Amino acid sequence: MNLTRKIGRAIAAGLLTLPLLAYGALAAEDIFDLSPDQPGRVRAEKDPAAIAAIPHDFKFVSPGRFTVAISPGGPPLATYATDAKTVVGADPDYALAVADSLGFDLELVPVAWADWPLGLVSGKYDAVISNVGVTEERKEKFDFSTYRQGLHGFFVKADSDVKEIREPKDAAGLSITVGASTNQERILLKWRDENVKAGLEPIQLQYHDDEAARLVALRAGRVDVIVQPHAQLAYIAARDKNIKRVGTLSAGWPERSDVAIATRKGSGLADALTLATNHLMKSGAYARLLERWQLAEEALPQSQTNPPGLPKS
Repeated sequence: MNLTRKIGRAIAAGLLTLPLLAYGALAAEDIFDLSPDQPGRVRAEKDPAAIAAIPHDFKFVSPGRFTVAISPGGPPLATYATDAKTVVGADPDYALAVADSLGFDLELVPVAWADWPLGLVSGKYDAVISNVGVTEERKEKFDFSTYRQGLHGFFVKADSDVKEIREPKDAAGLSITVGASTNQERILLKWRDENVKAGLEPIQLQYHDDEAARLVALRAGRVDVIVQPHAQLAYIAARDKNIKRVGTLSAGWPERSDVAIATRKGSGLADALTLATNHLMKSGAYARLLERWQLAEEALPQSQTNPPGLPKS
């Protein structure tokens, strides 16, 4: 797609304004396509191994269709397109590629985040692809096929003096905004304790109720850093150009925490979906899909069925 068409799509999606164009603030490669037609979607070939691994007694919700629940929480993972009804984003694209690998059509079912567990158990859909992290508690009820790392991102104002945050000492003395009772808070409290034990300045946590409030606090200079799921902030940084990433953090720190397709426990479908994902990785479709939504850093080297998850609290 040429630059003119990309700019046109960006304006239609509300991601670009004429004043920004005048200053060249948004590069073409940073534009996310939120149009309903999605001409740049990555498609995949059938994977005979994955198809053969589908249990003979598994009954799909609709014959010939892979029915997937997804929660449109926001770009770039899943959101409503400019027509306000089509769900687009990295997770819908991934669901489509998996459906292609299985030789099925895709049926997306938008659901509220809180509703997916009951809907999956009751058989309303075949799988959930909606940024679901693997945890030991969830593994008691569901099977998982991993497809992306769970990353949090450290972002600062574009003109900030903070250059890099990779470990606790890098955040010593900084003021960081987080949500209360979140995984980010859990990790940063451990970082703060480590810094205090090492004789460094403690991290100062400030709590804000939602993303909008956290971003206002950052842009107003009331905090130095915002930390929350990386994908959300990567989208905002590409769109607004006034914040930048200075580091990432595994959601399972100090271990890695992965995002996975969730399926009913014991249904037998997980192994087929793991094979399908590994097929996408080998073919290059997986890398192209993540790159399309600027999520290349969240790539996994391979998919696994039911790997270790976050421990029970």
